[in-house]
Amino acid sequence: MDLPEFENALGVAFRDKSLLVRALTHRSYLNENPDLPYLDNERLEFLGDAILDFVAAEFLYHRFPEMSEGDLTSLRAALVRGETLARFALDLGLPPHILMSRGEEAARGRERAALLAGTFEAVIGALYLDQGLDAARLFLLRFLPNEAERVHQQRLDRDAKSLLQELSQGQLQVTPQYRLLETKGPDHAKEFTIGVFLREIEYGRGVGRSKQIAEQEAARVALETLQAEISREDHAALIALKGVVE
Repeated sequence: MDLPEFENALGVAFRDKSLLVRALTHRSYLNENPDLPYLDNERLEFLGDAILDFVAAEFLYHRFPEMSEGDLTSLRAALVRGETLARFALDLGLPPHILMSRGEEAARGRERAALLAGTFEAVIGALYLDQGLDAARLFLLRFLPNEAERVHQQRLDRDAKSLLQELSQGQLQVTPQYRLLETKGPDHAKEFTIGVFLREIEYGRGVGRSKQIAEQEAARVALETLQAEISREDHAALIALKGVVE
């Protein structure tokens, strides 16, 4: 962990460096090093999650003054989902700075969306405690505006499970089946891995802190996979038609 390097990426110099260290400490690191005087980042993650929800809601309220409550709620959910936060974490160069166990690292923990998202939220919580809400808001506004525009323009806030069901039933005449593949973590911080299957073929996999979130993530991946398949089939049909015509 290189705190000065990470603070430079954050654009923030922490007054209390221990808060930043705690935000970057995954519980697996302490399980492997029980004698260290550290605390894991789960409480900061809890706090950061609440601050993120508030700042995102505040931003969307002002950015889209004519939007209904329901649409604002859907748009906020798309902005703060794990996959999105994991991308923000990658943009910050966060993964190399996370303290985690050798086992977690060997299991490619630095690439896991749920772990990256949780650490990103913990950093928000730490920043709030160190410098207040205005600093946390300013930090988040580096990410939220562009992502909100992307989500809004591409309608990525629509319910992925419903869209997948419409597409799979229309194209394949099958209903998606969701299966729990793995459960990890303690009771207060469980992480679920869900797979979605069409005709016994896995089309997508999602990870989340609830089964509902994991199902939505799996559905989003499956949608992209199915849409790519349909596009390839359409392209092949067009080429075949062109050959017949010629």
